[in-house]
Amino acid sequence: MVTDLIWHDNADEIRPKLRRPLLLMAFEGLFDAAESATSALGMIRDRSESTDIAEIDPDGFFNFQETRPIVSLPDDGVRKLTWPTTTVTTCQTSDERDLVLVTGIEPHLRWRTFADQIVEIARRTGSEMVVTVGSMVSMVPHTRPLAVTGSASDHELAKRLNLDLPSYQGPTGVIGVINDRVHRAGIPIISIRVSIPHYVPAPPNPKATRALLRRIQQTTRVQTGYEDLDGDVVEWQNRVDSAVTADDEIREFVTQLERQVDSNEELLPSGEDLAGEVEAFLRERGNDDEAPDSDDG
Repeated sequence: MVTDLIWHDNADEIRPKLRRPLLLMAFEGLFDAAESATSALGMIRDRSESTDIAEIDPDGFFNFQETRPIVSLPDDGVRKLTWPTTTVTTCQTSDERDLVLVTGIEPHLRWRTFADQIVEIARRTGSEMVVTVGSMVSMVPHTRPLAVTGSASDHELAKRLNLDLPSYQGPTGVIGVINDRVHRAGIPIISIRVSIPHYVPAPPNPKATRALLRRIQQTTRVQTGYEDLDGDVVEWQNRVDSAVTADDEIREFVTQLERQVDSNEELLPSGEDLAGEVEAFLRERGNDDEAPDSDDG
């Protein structure tokens, strides 16, 4: 019996109303360079009809000496203690699909059990697919579009969406564990991640957040409002340009990165092709398998 996953009283009312939802997930930590991934999901939440319906109890998953609870004093003067809780939020959109967002801080402990909570959330909400969203520092220049790459453990899904199969070998993080657990549970899962210039690692990075939001919109056909970041991207680009121009060594290094990136192709297909293949895959899977029961349990 799952005890770490706490459903709010409103969950039974909201879950059945979700229309063919997809579950999107991002955590603060290693897979959230410049806080670009969590910022992207935060923007989706803020522009949607969003409701928190569940949380994962942090008590068994965190070393509170590393990630401490926060004490605050709101306007009413009553002391408030906030724990590093993982939150489950539904986003009911004006598009054909709704979204389920899972956000929080990357847990320290019991990763297998934590991943099982993600599987349970996907099943209870009837999510047809899980998408992990991340950002990683990389050898890329800030002057070029920041590439969003993707992978999938399922061979058929990877082939359909022109994604890589996971090829990394070595120590992994909680996202790797979640990917394995969700895949073994028979739920389609893909990972998308944006590359962050390693010489500009500090948040915010609106260019990276915009790239993720654009790709999420292309994948899900849910409007993310990525265009709202156009002005912030221009300001960010100008600030970084000024800093690079003032240093001859860095300027030459950026030029080398530009040559390297210009010789590579983006790994994901075009937006319309990607969205079409996602829809086709899920429709075919729905015809072959019994659809998840969002009211189960």
